[in-house]
Amino acid sequence: MKILFMTNLPSPYRVRFFSELGKMCDLTVIYERRSASDRNKKWEAAGDKTYTEIFLRGKEIGTDNSISIEILKYLNETYDVIVVGMYSTITAMIAITYMKLKGIPFWISTDGGLIKEESKRKQNLKKFLLGSASAWLSTGANATKYFKHYGAKLEKCYVYPFSSVCEKDLLEKPLKKEEKEQLKCQIGVAEKRMLLSVGQFIHRKGYDILIQACAKLPDDIGVYIVGGVPPKEYIELIQKYNVKNIHFVDFMNKSELSVYYKAADVFVLPTREDIWGLVINEAMSYALPVITTTNCIAGLELIKSGVNGQLVPSEDPDALKDSIETVFSNCELLGSNALDTIKDYTIEKMAEKHAEYFALHGGNRGWKD
Repeated sequence: MKILFMTNLPSPYRVRFFSELGKMCDLTVIYERRSASDRNKKWEAAGDKTYTEIFLRGKEIGTDNSISIEILKYLNETYDVIVVGMYSTITAMIAITYMKLKGIPFWISTDGGLIKEESKRKQNLKKFLLGSASAWLSTGANATKYFKHYGAKLEKCYVYPFSSVCEKDLLEKPLKKEEKEQLKCQIGVAEKRMLLSVGQFIHRKGYDILIQACAKLPDDIGVYIVGGVPPKEYIELIQKYNVKNIHFVDFMNKSELSVYYKAADVFVLPTREDIWGLVINEAMSYALPVITTTNCIAGLELIKSGVNGQLVPSEDPDALKDSIETVFSNCELLGSNALDTIKDYTIEKMAEKHAEYFALHGGNRGWKD
């Protein structure tokens, strides 16, 4: 089958996914731009090019948006399925409008979505963009609910296991306590227990909440936050709350970060909002129990409190602190359960499910009843 997949950036997990999907179909991927302006160079990806990739010429806008009318010439070519993977960019809006006017069926894929209060104008725009598709690729119940809110047909919403983790990256079994202790020594962790978090140092990620929670944690829990140089706000909070056990670590590539994941005992993502949160998949692949908020779609889809981690409200340092202590008290069992959960969420299974949906429902420019 001939598949056209449009997205904005060649992010690492997308490149790995496309490389896997390209083994199963004749795949062309159109990228709107080569990189995001707010990303570290280590974030950029390489992969086996089993597919044709096209980079559009156009004007870059902001950190990851763009405008390019060059997209139009590719939409008239013959494909069994056309997928719009990032509907909110200007280029994608141009493409959706064009396909709607020309009667060209297309699918929309999303990592996730949170339904919010918004202006009527914005709501109508989303209903036009999302409701114009002929099928929808969803990461789970929350993304499907989001699609339906904006006009999707439930019977044409197809759920796939969203992931950034390859099967070869999954631990076969959780590391032993002695192995973790050796790794802690290797990377200079002085504390007996290690909490890890990975993410950008931006307000949305909620690290100010984690800092406040850490002020009340026992001294033998070291908190390691990987993401670059901390902003002044975080330093001031640490001084204000007299926190001694927080350590900021510069951005790392995948292999460097792997050692930290293996050494850690618990993973926390204190986000105010994430339409998915792939670091949760990654942490679970290292058999780490995960604590995150009820505003994180990956948490809502993957985490069961008391089973493989804990869900807490955002903006609540006390609840976060209590959950951290609770999870540490049983982290080995919860971590083992996390690994069992995430084995069904791999790049390979993600690609297989896409190929299955394309084979069953593709054809005739994107839809076959």
